[in-house]
Amino acid sequence: MDADFYEQVYAIVRLIPKGRVTSYGAIAKSLGVSKSSRMVGYAMNHSHGLKPPVPAHRVVNRNGQLTGKFHFSSENKMAELLSNEGIEIKDDKVANFGKLFWDPLLEIKL
Repeated sequence: MDADFYEQVYAIVRLIPKGRVTSYGAIAKSLGVSKSSRMVGYAMNHSHGLKPPVPAHRVVNRNGQLTGKFHFSSENKMAELLSNEGIEIKDDKVANFGKLFWDPLLEIKL
C-alpha cells in the first residue's frame, strides 16, 4: 500500500457525516481491497493534523468498538469527539452502532 491508498482512505473518511460512523473493513471493501482493513487503520493513525482534517474518530472496528482511541491526544478524546456529535458511547463502544453505521458502498454515489 502506498500514499495514494492513504489518500483514497482519507477521501472516504472525509465524507462520513457528523453523527455517523463506519468501520475499517467497510472502507477497505469500498476501495476493492476487503482484506486490507488493517491498512485502513494504519492510514487513520497517520491522519492526525492533515489538511483538510480527517475525522478519524468516526472510524471504529466492525463491532463499533473504539479500537483506535489510543492514537488520539488522550485516551478519551475519540469518545469525546463522537459524543460531541451526539453519538452515545458505552464501554468504549458505539451504542446503536447498526443504526449509525455509514456504509461507503451504499452512501457514496460514483
